[in-house]
Amino acid sequence: MKMNKEEIIKRINGFLVDEFEVDNDDIQPDANLKDTLGLDSLDYVDLVVSIEANFGVKLVEVDFVGIATFENFYDLIDSKLKVKVA
Repeated sequence: MKMNKEEIIKRINGFLVDEFEVDNDDIQPDANLKDTLGLDSLDYVDLVVSIEANFGVKLVEVDFVGIATFENFYDLIDSKLKVKVA
């Protein structure tokens, strides 16, 4: 499944709004992912499961190193999908 970055962002934002009950307007590329979503360690598990269910890629703890903003997170998923397709 080849997706462009816009499609990836739209899909991620869609399930974040549903699963984490965050307002779509709060999801901005430069906003802090953890603070905006109010993530705790269990929420990260939910996030990983959601990504796997929606994109078929696995995330591990080390993937989140350096992920501060939504833009970082989008780039992570984009790069994981490119590796999967290759």
